[in-house]
Amino acid sequence: MRILVVEDDQNLNRQLADTLKEAGYVVDQAYDGEEGHYLGENEPYDAVILDIGLPEMDGITVLEKWRAAGRKMPVLLLTARDRWSDKVAGIDAGADDYVAKPFHMEEVQARLRALIRRAAGHASSELTCGPVRLDTKSSRVTVNGSALKLTSHEFRLLSYLMHHMGQVVSRTELVEHMYDQDFDRDSNTIEVFVGRLRKKMGIDIIETVRGLGYRIQPNTNG
Repeated sequence: MRILVVEDDQNLNRQLADTLKEAGYVVDQAYDGEEGHYLGENEPYDAVILDIGLPEMDGITVLEKWRAAGRKMPVLLLTARDRWSDKVAGIDAGADDYVAKPFHMEEVQARLRALIRRAAGHASSELTCGPVRLDTKSSRVTVNGSALKLTSHEFRLLSYLMHHMGQVVSRTELVEHMYDQDFDRDSNTIEVFVGRLRKKMGIDIIETVRGLGYRIQPNTNG
């Protein structure tokens, strides 16, 4: 999953990015509203953490521009604790949730997981396909109850496909959501990761749709 953090406080931006990377997310960072707006307008993100009080362009304006342009990614706003009016304005502008400063990183992660689940149509933190279970909270994958040891890229690939069960996902889309903007992307590596996942799981829940990409069907029994 690929996340954009737009926060002008460099220390807080770094803390958020480091925490999310440790949790297995791919993270892009922006430090002002103009840069954040540009990235959100032109790059595909699974969710955005957006501060309201940004230089160059405030967070509410950034959000309004995204929504006006049809950008639908979930947005978690960072607000000042005593500015209830900012929270109302943010929700009206199209924010999906908010957290007030100062906050605990665990709360941000929990709210982010919930936003991504809801955007993909899942109510539970656990995604299931036949004997395969992926816990978005612990980043743990099991097959028939036995834990799998996956690399970060293998986990990101499986997580993205399971969040989008029933949908055909192209190699290009997978690459865009598995790597940050500066990574030298190569869609050929996706085939390698799919092969490794199939071998490790011992069950082929990942369907190759020739010429289009990959798909995991819901309730696959193997």
